[in-house]
Amino acid sequence: MGLCCGMIGLPNVGKTTVFNALVGGTALAANYPFATVDPNTGIAPVPDPRLLKLTEIFSSKKTTPSTLEVRDIAGLVEGASKGEGLGNQFLGHIREVDALVHVVRCFQGTDVVHVSGSVNPLRDIGTIETELILADLDTLDRRKQKTEKKVRAGDKKAAAEMAFMQTLIERLDKGEWLGNLSFTPDERAMLDDCQLLAAKPVLFVANVSEQTVADEPLVSEVREYAAKRGARVVTICGQLEAELASLPEAERVDYLKELGLTESGLVRLTREAYALLNLTTFFTAGETESRAWPIVTGTKAPQAAGKIHSDMERGFIRAEVYHYDDLLACRSEARVKEKGLFRLEGKDYVIKEADIVYFRFNV
Repeated sequence: MGLCCGMIGLPNVGKTTVFNALVGGTALAANYPFATVDPNTGIAPVPDPRLLKLTEIFSSKKTTPSTLEVRDIAGLVEGASKGEGLGNQFLGHIREVDALVHVVRCFQGTDVVHVSGSVNPLRDIGTIETELILADLDTLDRRKQKTEKKVRAGDKKAAAEMAFMQTLIERLDKGEWLGNLSFTPDERAMLDDCQLLAAKPVLFVANVSEQTVADEPLVSEVREYAAKRGARVVTICGQLEAELASLPEAERVDYLKELGLTESGLVRLTREAYALLNLTTFFTAGETESRAWPIVTGTKAPQAAGKIHSDMERGFIRAEVYHYDDLLACRSEARVKEKGLFRLEGKDYVIKEADIVYFRFNV
């Protein structure tokens, strides 16, 4: 299973509208088939203009973008940490994802009733985060009781874990979100082991109305809140994106121009979600196909080859690598080679963003 984002939010904030536009239409890449894995999981292609350029340079017959798995998680209500609403199911679904896309309602409008009776994005964010933090405190409390027994038996590793858990409890008690803080590799391993909800990185999506898509005062509140936390915000109009998704490719560009926009909000959203998951893109390119591949930043060449096929990782010999920027400057692969910019790399080479790679292998 690849990395995935979970969309969270209160009921009636436009979460499912955004989700459907993201994975249910043909909004981002008309030539790429959208796939729905199950009712609340979808695959969205990640738009990348570099890939279109590669297709043009190599006259590729096929173009395949990298994709992002997105899950639409049922709307949360107050008391979810104690099982209210779909509480337990909701929290279980959040535990399974790698990052959170938190959709916040920033539109007025009487036709969609807000669960709390009025529109207040910071209160809404607080409601959800409080529930997740309360669930985490409960998790840590149970874990602490088990760890205490090991500490009493003289387990030194358990004593270190106990001290770390205590700092986590103190931070959560203050309402701190853990997902944007930095931890040592050992601490990160312990965090992953605890499966804490508040330890996941978050991207806020401010859902605005069509009338205020360019200027919504409520969005600035969300931006200020996110800035303090080191999180990012994407402004999107779910309704507009749904309309865009239903239009043919050619009409979409004109429609965006009329609204004074250069790209759809979904393009920005997928780009930011991709960054949130700490992904790097490398390319394979040629006459048959130009393709973008997502890998976790820091992946070495054999493991990147394994992303294409397990045999390529097992029988890895070397990677033949050059950079997209060099290809663009030289205009052809032959010129890249002439200029000495084509390199042979071994198994310790870490794949960089926008590397174009050919893997040599033998099984």
